[in-house]
Amino acid sequence: MKKKLCLIHTINRFMDIIYTPFAAPFLEENPEVEIFNIMDDSLLTETLKAGGLTNATAARILHYVMAAEKNGADAAMVTCTSVNEAAAYARRFSQIPVLNIDEPVARMAVAAGTRIGVLATLPTSPKATVRLLEAEAARQGKAITTVPLVAEGAYDILIAGDRAKHDEMVNDALFRLAKQVDVITFAQISMSLVPHGDCGVPLFKIGRSGFDEIKKLMGL
Repeated sequence: MKKKLCLIHTINRFMDIIYTPFAAPFLEENPEVEIFNIMDDSLLTETLKAGGLTNATAARILHYVMAAEKNGADAAMVTCTSVNEAAAYARRFSQIPVLNIDEPVARMAVAAGTRIGVLATLPTSPKATVRLLEAEAARQGKAITTVPLVAEGAYDILIAGDRAKHDEMVNDALFRLAKQVDVITFAQISMSLVPHGDCGVPLFKIGRSGFDEIKKLMGL
């Protein structure tokens, strides 16, 4: 019998941005796994409106994790950085493993440097990523400094369909940030497909590492 993985998305373009580039190859490599998706784009809309994760939004994500569990999921993974704290909250009540897709990246970034750049295209993502990095640094017993930078407007341009302009804006911000830090993490999976040159410091992207981690948590 196949293992069932539930992906919980907060954007309606999850097929283009998350499923096709990351989940589909994962399924090809792991035929013993099947994926089902839950999508509620109001989760991100409300998070952006509030300037961060609210208790009400966290409770709704917990509800989706519980729904995934009742539907036979062996694990659940939230694919949005802006609500990553909700995954940690849901773990406290779930009988199945729950992961936010950016957690492995935070672990790798903290291990790789002490002055960590956090590059995003949404204003709520750096707050969530910095919180995750600081929690991970405490676990590793390491002092870090975070330097957030938002490529303002790039996400809206991507959603409007102009990927080339989005990628140009992310590249510009990436190379500016690289001059200030010794490691960089992208704060959103929507940025992970951006082509770029060598920015001179280690760069960690959300995506594949999350699927590798959830596979381990599923006992595969």
